Amino acid sequence: MRFGTIGAGTVAQAVAGHLARAGHTVTLSNSRGPDSLRDVVVRLGSSVRAAPVEDAARADMVFLTVPWPQVGDALAGLPAWDGRILVDTTNRMPESADVGPCAATPSELVAALAPGARVVKAFNTLHARYIAADPRHPQGRQLLFHAGDDTAAKATFHELADRIGFAPVDVGPLRDGGRLMQVGGPLSALHALRQDPDGEAR
Repeated sequence: MRFGTIGAGTVAQAVAGHLARAGHTVTLSNSRGPDSLRDVVVRLGSSVRAAPVEDAARADMVFLTVPWPQVGDALAGLPAWDGRILVDTTNRMPESADVGPCAATPSELVAALAPGARVVKAFNTLHARYIAADPRHPQGRQLLFHAGDDTAAKATFHELADRIGFAPVDVGPLRDGGRLMQVGGPLSALHALRQDPDGEAR
């Protein structure tokens, strides 16, 4: 698979680092252009490159990592998604206290802005330092919650997350799972490890 990022901050660099160490190629992008990412690319290694957002968005799996206020602009004018996977790592900050039970979750709003994308919500419940760190610990592996409406897309993401060392946990569709994961939800900022059956981290 080809991987890309829309946004190239701390979360994008952390995810790209894990993917690169697992032998994958990653295309980073941001609104300032590839030249602004030269130092980042050098640090992350030869399997990571920088390109315009339009190029990164053509990858098989794309990670959306921009701040919430920039989501609309970041997704505007991109190539047709045609079923490619969009991993939404964003958080709507702060969550409005008057958001009712029928209101759309942030990732449902992202899905509406990226028609044709198969959206998976992930990484937004963890502080960046836990995303960047090795997810394998002597006590177990870092839990990584994810949600989505497309079963096949979630399965693909689940397999990838497991391969790069996380312990992925499917918490349901974007509506129900997204509510658990959004800021203020019970899974938000929950840092936990899962022991593997043999009692050791894989």
